[in-house]
Amino acid sequence: MVELRVGLLGLGTIGTGVARILIEQKELISRRLGKRVTLVAAADRDLTRDRGLDFSGVRLCDDANAIVTADDIDLVVELIGGYEPARTFVAAALASGKHVVTANKALIAKHGEELFPLAAEKGLQIGFEAAVGGGIPCMKALREGLAANAIDSVYGILNGTCNFILTKMENEGANYADVLKEAQALGYAEADPTFDVEGIDTAQKLSILAAMAFGSKIRFEEVFTEGISRITAADIQAAHEMGYRIKLLGIAKPHGANGQVDAVEMRVHPTLVSLSSQMAQVSDSYNAVQISGDFVEHTMYFGRGAGERPTASAVVADIMDITSGFPGGITHLAPPMGFVESSRREMPTMPMADALCEYYIRLMVQDQPGVIAAVTSILADHRISLEALIQKERHASHNVPIVMLTHETTEGNMQAAISRITALDAVQEDALILRKESAVV
Repeated sequence: MVELRVGLLGLGTIGTGVARILIEQKELISRRLGKRVTLVAAADRDLTRDRGLDFSGVRLCDDANAIVTADDIDLVVELIGGYEPARTFVAAALASGKHVVTANKALIAKHGEELFPLAAEKGLQIGFEAAVGGGIPCMKALREGLAANAIDSVYGILNGTCNFILTKMENEGANYADVLKEAQALGYAEADPTFDVEGIDTAQKLSILAAMAFGSKIRFEEVFTEGISRITAADIQAAHEMGYRIKLLGIAKPHGANGQVDAVEMRVHPTLVSLSSQMAQVSDSYNAVQISGDFVEHTMYFGRGAGERPTASAVVADIMDITSGFPGGITHLAPPMGFVESSRREMPTMPMADALCEYYIRLMVQDQPGVIAAVTSILADHRISLEALIQKERHASHNVPIVMLTHETTEGNMQAAISRITALDAVQEDALILRKESAVV
């Protein structure tokens, strides 16, 4: 029986999950593939910890290089995380003629465009399904199931930490700081939560999805990014009263004419979605991705976006895909980014100022005559019309919260108007603007 030999870098949470599947599900995998997948070796800095697994027959070491260069390994699984030394190990594995599977979205977002050509030159595969959406096969859907479609849009709840925080804030009427502390205590958020709550993690994942959807190069650093740290319980309640729920969304859309993609719109920010939409029902730490194509229309992918078992499941699915073509049929598999490497193009990122959105605006103003008239006059100057305006109860400070929903306008118009509005003497705090997406189903 044909055998693919695996070397594993990292025996943390995900690495242990991958090892568990490869050891405990070995017979099932062989039955599905008609080939054998064998965990030959694993490297980790801590080899003393009991991981609850029988590693008999597996070569354990603390030197990742020994696995990357080993002659008895066909595929390297990188689960170290971060940029370095992960990039160095992956590049060395490819140079040594080994296929690679990784769950490292940071690596793919920053160094994918360096690594994909290395793999293509040697006829090797890089699998990274687990890098976006954990156990949700959203990239496999883009690469294979939706391959006949020109993709119209991608919307995603791609960070479980943010979704957990927003869900708790809504359900309990709690403030952001308290829920963040709870998320950290439960292990959903890191001690330094910036990467998650400021949208960076989501932006990395979105940049990969956008490149795969539109045949462009990955441009993580060009994704417009805002996080959830300024969202209050009052914002969540006001949005709910108007028929919306706030979610941190990654949004990608193509722009062009006659079927030609000339620019890619990529943005990550808190977004109002209709309470009746499927996306609004995605709660707690779950993820969801909506992909719309010209023939298939709307499709939705939902599930656990992180954690040992879902992420390990996606890693091993990539290993099995590569095994199915091993050793001679690898080139018959879909290209890692869904387009042959030679056809992927440099595409400009659409300036955020040109993005068309509807907006939620929250202001804190002095309770005095003429304030609302002054605000709406400025909005009119910038060709922004209102869909709704709500004036909340006066605070003890004699300031009044005002919430507005606008009709569609450009980001440039909105930012110019907000700059003038916040300069008014009656406006007491920086305005909060959130964007609304009506195309989310």
